[in-house]
Amino acid sequence: MTKSLEKVVSLCKRRGFIFPGSEIYGGIGGFYDFGPLGAELKFNIKQAWWKDIVQMRDDVVGLNAAIIMNPKIWEASGHVTGFSDPMVECKKCHQRFRADFIPAGSGDFMNDSFFDCDKGGKHEFTEAKQFNLMFKTFVGPVEDSASVAYLRPETAGGIFVNFKNVLDTMRVKVPFGIAQIGKAFRNEVNPKDYIFRTREFEQMEMEFFVKPGEDDQWFKKWVDDRVAWYESIGLKNIRKFEQPKEELAHYSKGTTDIEYEFPFGWKEIEGIANRTDFDLKAHSNGSGQELSYTDPDSGEKFTPFVIEPSAGVDRIMLAILCDAYNEEEDRVVLKLHPKLAPYKAAVFPLLKNKPELVSKAREVYSLLAKNYSLGPIAWDDRGNIGKRYYSQDEIGTPCCITIDFQTLEDGTVTVRDRDTTKQKRVKTEELNDILK
Repeated sequence: MTKSLEKVVSLCKRRGFIFPGSEIYGGIGGFYDFGPLGAELKFNIKQAWWKDIVQMRDDVVGLNAAIIMNPKIWEASGHVTGFSDPMVECKKCHQRFRADFIPAGSGDFMNDSFFDCDKGGKHEFTEAKQFNLMFKTFVGPVEDSASVAYLRPETAGGIFVNFKNVLDTMRVKVPFGIAQIGKAFRNEVNPKDYIFRTREFEQMEMEFFVKPGEDDQWFKKWVDDRVAWYESIGLKNIRKFEQPKEELAHYSKGTTDIEYEFPFGWKEIEGIANRTDFDLKAHSNGSGQELSYTDPDSGEKFTPFVIEPSAGVDRIMLAILCDAYNEEEDRVVLKLHPKLAPYKAAVFPLLKNKPELVSKAREVYSLLAKNYSLGPIAWDDRGNIGKRYYSQDEIGTPCCITIDFQTLEDGTVTVRDRDTTKQKRVKTEELNDILK
């Protein structure tokens, strides 16, 4: 089956995963709202990452830094002067486009609908110029140059400026990491490919501070660890892509991207970069604060190198949805990894007009819903049983539990597996262990 992005988008709207932002007012480009099931899926992705990166390690701590920070931070990091994309503008309709998104001019130029201008004929582009991607705002009641601030374009800045605070307050020694999950904002010239490239998004970033000279081995280890994590959540169709030296960011000694094969091609969902000591030195110079490290055992003083695994929550979510989407002969099914599925199980009474079945089903539902370690449990008594199965298949619920008349006789229920559609009867008291 050739997976279509349009079909995934349709399912996400129909089943409450993702809605266009501000939809009843005509929308707003590059912004999306995450519905009840999308919110659960995003939470599960972030929880899985946090558990793997922070909670299961003794060398990484967490952080939650402010979205708006002192603008001098972005001056020191180079974002104010250098965080930009090339942009062109049509001289006739004044639409703007990222220069690198424009199809290459070739023999099919006149037949490419991309170049059609609303004012007639083809677009007439200006020369490319740099467009800064940061959202500007003002702090305080006066809107002047002294009150200018920015919505952060990445979460890493908050980690670097808190390096000294973490050293002073936590029992950490190099090598160690600081991790953060949070919103970031970029005023993209042309948001595209659904939630892959948007103006508001979430990042999961970790800065791992290491001794210079040990950075190469840590870089390799983090690349391998991050690939293993994607495999652990069931994401297929991924590959590693080592960026060529001529395309590396100015601060990077080496960068390896983890890419997923979307319907629109291979695209990055995470980048692991060896950022050397660029960031700590830049913020030390910019702030006048000492941001070096002294080894407590040897007394050696140095500025740590940084290995940065940086992942996009929204991009990972889109990859997971595309990967899980399957069309079978008589149904559409999202084969989500159980740890990511919005609902862990669904409970049905066979017939909703039979009070004894509904009462028993509610009892089973309460039994499972109280076990918070499992995650959310769905209740569904709408329509016939076949339609309920179809609905839960589409949203990726791993199993459905049906209470029928035999349940009233012997205390067993029917458990149906999402992927195989096979059913088996089990005792009610066994459900918690089976779901785990």
